[in-house]
Amino acid sequence: MAHHIHPLVGPLYRNFDPVPDDTPKIQGYDFNQGVDYRALLKSYLNTGFQATNFGLAIQEINNMIKRREQPVKARNGIAEDPSTCPCLRSCTIFLSCTSNLISCGVRESIRYLAEHKMVDVFVTTAGGIEEDLIKCLGPVYIGDFSMPGKDLYAKGLNRTGNTLMPEENYEKFDKWMRPILKQMLEEQNTQGVRWTPSKVIHRLGKEINNPESIYYWAYKNNIPVFSPALTDGAIGDLFFLFSLKNPGLVVDIVEDISKLNNLVLAANSSGIIALGGGVSKHHICNANAWREGADYAVYVNTAQEFDGCDSGATPDEAVSWGKIRAGAKPVKVFGDATIIFPLLMAETFAAHAKGAADEKKE
Repeated sequence: MAHHIHPLVGPLYRNFDPVPDDTPKIQGYDFNQGVDYRALLKSYLNTGFQATNFGLAIQEINNMIKRREQPVKARNGIAEDPSTCPCLRSCTIFLSCTSNLISCGVRESIRYLAEHKMVDVFVTTAGGIEEDLIKCLGPVYIGDFSMPGKDLYAKGLNRTGNTLMPEENYEKFDKWMRPILKQMLEEQNTQGVRWTPSKVIHRLGKEINNPESIYYWAYKNNIPVFSPALTDGAIGDLFFLFSLKNPGLVVDIVEDISKLNNLVLAANSSGIIALGGGVSKHHICNANAWREGADYAVYVNTAQEFDGCDSGATPDEAVSWGKIRAGAKPVKVFGDATIIFPLLMAETFAAHAKGAADEKKE
């Protein structure tokens, strides 16, 4: 194609190659067709920027779900035994989240996944455990990001972003936990029980006995929940206070890392869904390095990579460590998971469940 020639500066345009015919074109949602939320979400794929990443994340999670439905094969000499390890699937889905997502209403989305056995392994922080259990004992409230800390402290209100946790709830949690810890110590001393974070969480899910709880459903459905930093929160405070008068309770993290890594080694394929960053994100990524990387991965967080922290590390950085396979097509959505994840749920797990229910009716 001939250049446009300017008499003073010369050619105005570069030579260019034609765009391949199969290249997707930018096309946003047309509200002239009315308000159709499913069509709106589907249009994100061709909208550009993070909307396109959101659309790709939908595809990646749906690929995990589709692969998960295939028959399970023995791997590394380990065959699926539903009685001992029901979490082994053709695609083992590892979900991680930070505690703030349990503080807010994303908790209900994650509870849905546990209730309907849609994920296989869950990893979170101490706050991600205790805040779910505490919500069964007392409510958490909406506040405001600008509420002064000194005023809230005087009123016995603890602020996480724009959510408020009453100090009274921790007192209720303390009273609920102490007899459980006492029973755990007794079982350790008389029955030789070796407690691990995942066993503690399993027990707490049983004891809370409340269908609003994530860990109640994890207990009911035998979904392993790992929390390598279980002492980093109110649970750790209660371990400390309990041990002052009742020394000797041992919680073994070594047994848990062996359990987690063996689940990874047994997986036919694996998928990572990491909401937020921190230790919970890295724990499932690092575990997947034992199988030379996850086959599928979706990150949702607001962290950047310029400071070298793992929270902001991109999926491509994980490929360099062997945490995600080189041939995978991982997606990172830069955004607030409180907005992104429920919408992802609507077009993946929840849509799939509705489709399966509709098929049964037919």
